[in-house]
Order: sequence, then C-alpha cells, then structure tokens
Amino acid sequence: MKPTGIVWDPAYLEHMTDEGHPDHPRRLVPLYRKLRDAAGDGHFITLAPPEATDGQILLVHRPSYLERVRATATQGASSLATDTLTCEQSWHTAKLAVGGTIEAIRQVVEGRVANALVLARPPGHHAERSRAMGYCIFNNVAVGAMAARTSMGLERVMVVDWDLHHGNGTQHVFERDPTVFFFSSHQFPHYPGTGHLTETGLGPGEGTTMNVPLGKGFGDGEFTAIYQRLLVPVAREFRPQLILVSAGFDIHIDDPLGGMRVTPAGFAGLTRLILDIAESTCRGRAVFCLEGGYNAEALTESALAMIDELTGRSRTDVTAMAAKAKPGRLKAILEGCLHTHRRFWKELEQ
Repeated sequence: MKPTGIVWDPAYLEHMTDEGHPDHPRRLVPLYRKLRDAAGDGHFITLAPPEATDGQILLVHRPSYLERVRATATQGASSLATDTLTCEQSWHTAKLAVGGTIEAIRQVVEGRVANALVLARPPGHHAERSRAMGYCIFNNVAVGAMAARTSMGLERVMVVDWDLHHGNGTQHVFERDPTVFFFSSHQFPHYPGTGHLTETGLGPGEGTTMNVPLGKGFGDGEFTAIYQRLLVPVAREFRPQLILVSAGFDIHIDDPLGGMRVTPAGFAGLTRLILDIAESTCRGRAVFCLEGGYNAEALTESALAMIDELTGRSRTDVTAMAAKAKPGRLKAILEGCLHTHRRFWKELEQ
C-alpha cells in the first residue's frame, strides 16, 4: 500500500495577519500539533513544500500581479486587498503554498503516494489572475491544475470545491477551458456573490463549470446526496486523470463564518466519495487542498477524519450517509442543476 502524503510546514504559520483576522495562523496550530505527534506512526508521510517558481505562478497569474506580491516582502504589515493582509513573510509563504500544492500533485501523478492532503496557508480559490481576494494571494489549486496539464502530461483535470464560499478565482481561470471541469457547491447568496446556477462556462468551456448554490443548513446527508447525484455521473463521463479538491472546512456546523451543518463524519464521507470517483476514473489520483475553515477545533477534528479516510483507517458508507438527507431540501437544487446540465452530460439522464 502506498502512503498518503501530507504537506504541512511551520513556515505556513509565518504568514501573519491581524489578531482578529479569520485566516490567522492559530487556525492551524492545533492540527499541526496533532500531525507532529502522529508523524512517526507510519500512516502518512510528510511532503516538504518547495517554493514555487515564478514560471509556475505565471501559469495563472499576471506578471504585474506577481511583482506586486513580491514587493510585500519589503513592506512590513500591508495588504493586497481590504480583506487580504500581508507581512514580510507572506511572499515566501505564498510561494510555499503553491509549491506544496504542485509537489503533492507531482507525487500523486508519479505514483509515489496514493493520495495527498495539502494543509497550507494562505488559501487560494478566491485569488484572480491579477488580484488578491478573500484572504487568498495565489490560486494554489488553479496553478496546480495548470502545472498538471502543462508539465505532467495530463489532458483532463477535475477541480471540486466544497468550501462555504464560491471559488470565483478558480472558475474564472478555467471557464473557457474544456480540459478542466470545475464543480462548486457553496452557500448562496454569500461572499463573493458569484457561482450562480446558470454559470456553466464560456465558449469552448461551456458545460465544464457546474455550480450548486445552496441555502443555509445543509448537512452530511445532503452534501453527500448532492455529490452522488451530480458529481459522480459527470466524473464518469468526463473521466478526469486527476481530481483536485478545494477543501474548505467552513461548511462545518461550528464555523463562525458559515451556515452549514457538516460534521467531521461528513467530511470523511465527502473524502470517501472523491476517493471512490478517483479510483474508478483516474487510478486514485486525488489531492485535497485546504481553503477556508476558521474554527481551529472543528478544522482539526475534520481534517483528522479526512486523514483516516485517506489512509484507509476508516471507510465511510457514503450511500448510507446520503440516505439520511432530507428530500425536501434536495428537490429544487437537484432539479435546477439537472435541468441546466443535462444538455452537456448524458450521464445525468440516468
């Protein structure tokens, strides 16, 4: 059995924000402590993150924006956007977040590890090509997907985003690209205001964006049922060669910014569902990357539940979990998504 690879490094705690800022290093401290204690038990291996090169970052971001971020290394406490703060170490840490994501993908694609989890900050899915946004500096997952396409020989990549907030940056990078399928479930209407049901991609990429906008209060059963009905058949038809997950823990029932009701068991269920898709479509190639999650205890418990699934120490019965969904909560959203996307994907007719 190949091990699970986990990217985590104390350097990710060096990106400092204001004491009251949601993306403060303290959100990862308890989880890192648990990982340090478990690092020798043989259930996973630690993958050291290299710094991303300028060329890798430029696969997604504009040169002028790269230089703007580089300049923060000499500015002390500053900001790239109202909600995206930086310090002198942020440039280095942001490069490590991208580099760690690419390294995890490379290890999975080369078959050195079975799957991987990247526990880096700052997060990435809100970052646009030319601007920071929503605590995100570089779009780690988008750069990783582009690196997989351009330097690892992959032709099709699927990005799944279960963060509370819509991954606007990732969608905009790939909305015209038919080789990358972007699937996002998110609380709507909520920050950043994008991710409407009718946003399905543009031009040659039409049909390879699927948004599932949700109201408050969706829990373990509803999330797994939605993913079973919508994501599984599309993945079967799209046949990705790699699945990347923007894993936001702010859908946890105790997250201070959210309105969802997912528990650690639900995160394990979603992880198992993705792993099952990966096994059936792309030889198990799946990389999960931290996005949001602002209750440190909830993030820790949920990430550990995911690690148990990734390493095979647990195996959640996803069908049983999905069967507990409240049908009345699912009907409208499933009907809307199926009506919008059946013309693109025959498997949704099943």
